[in-house]
Amino acid sequence: MPSYEILQVDAFTSQPLGGNPCAVIFDTDAMDSATMLAIAKEMNLSRAAFVRSSDIADFGVRYFTPAEEIPLAGHPTIATAFALVATGRLALRGAVTTLTLELQVGPIEVEIRFENEKIQEIVMSQKKPIFLSSHDPAEIMPIFGLSTGDLLRGYPIQTVSTGTPQLMIPVRDLEVLRRVRVDIAAYEGYRARSDFFSPHLFCLEGITPEGDTFARHFGVPPDTPEDPFTGSATGGMAAYLWQHGLIEEPRFIAEQGHWMNRPGQARVEVVGPRENIETVKVSGQAGVVMEGKLII
Repeated sequence: MPSYEILQVDAFTSQPLGGNPCAVIFDTDAMDSATMLAIAKEMNLSRAAFVRSSDIADFGVRYFTPAEEIPLAGHPTIATAFALVATGRLALRGAVTTLTLELQVGPIEVEIRFENEKIQEIVMSQKKPIFLSSHDPAEIMPIFGLSTGDLLRGYPIQTVSTGTPQLMIPVRDLEVLRRVRVDIAAYEGYRARSDFFSPHLFCLEGITPEGDTFARHFGVPPDTPEDPFTGSATGGMAAYLWQHGLIEEPRFIAEQGHWMNRPGQARVEVVGPRENIETVKVSGQAGVVMEGKLII
């Protein structure tokens, strides 16, 4: 029977069992999509990454939730880069090693920063942001157990994509985020006729003294109900904040997952003017918490 090397990596954290876990499976060139989806369901994590060869990048990788394939994802990118080094598939070349990963949306660039015998940071450059449709607060907010008054006044609910379209919902403060309760039936009905993959609710407050933003990100079965840290949505949030003038500087610290007892943190940088953003860089740390062999 075929077997595959597999690592479980916690991303966007410096501590084991923090951040967001991802299963990274290697040498999957011959594996079909149905098998990948079945493995993602077996892993029962928010994402699984399937590493393969590529003709246009250093490595190819496909990302799956337990429900479907996703074109670009943040914490699996951080996890995959870390796992490539941990398994010896990628040799580090000095203080900064740059690699390219071919995703469903095309190649992206990843930097691995190494110092004092340790990977200090992994930086992914996401796709040029695309600002898509705006949504009616009166229809959206009740889906999350909130009212229109909980929205950050004067700013739209909008779909933004840096590779994966996410629904950006800016709310007033942390107290609003604590009250979020998803009406699954209403959410599924709205999502089915809309243009986004998943919702990202956030405010301009951190949980720790370092943090500048805090967010919650939701899914519905068979996906995990809530993500501890979502890198692609953090990229879309950063683009939203910069374009709408909600942050004065294009660099900030994003936090997520603390109320799930899986605290995560990312350094975020928006590159380009507010009216023409080039890319968003999202960076974090990672660590291996499990390794083994997947037998199919």
